[in-house]
Amino acid sequence: MRLDKYLKFSHIIKRRTVANEACDAGKIEVNGKVARASYNVKVGDEIKISLGVRENKYRVLSVSKYATKE
Repeated sequence: MRLDKYLKFSHIIKRRTVANEACDAGKIEVNGKVARASYNVKVGDEIKISLGVRENKYRVLSVSKYATKE
């Protein structure tokens, strides 16, 4: 699953366009490297998001083949 889509469906970022813009601005790192929105998220990846003064870290525990609404 693409990084921007993963961030939206995991409810880390509300909108996919915002996630895409954050990736383009270099505010999202995966495994210590700046990631693009098209990065393919895998189990075990560490995602670091720096928005404003906040810095949050997440670890990917699972990735669903299909994104479903809950």
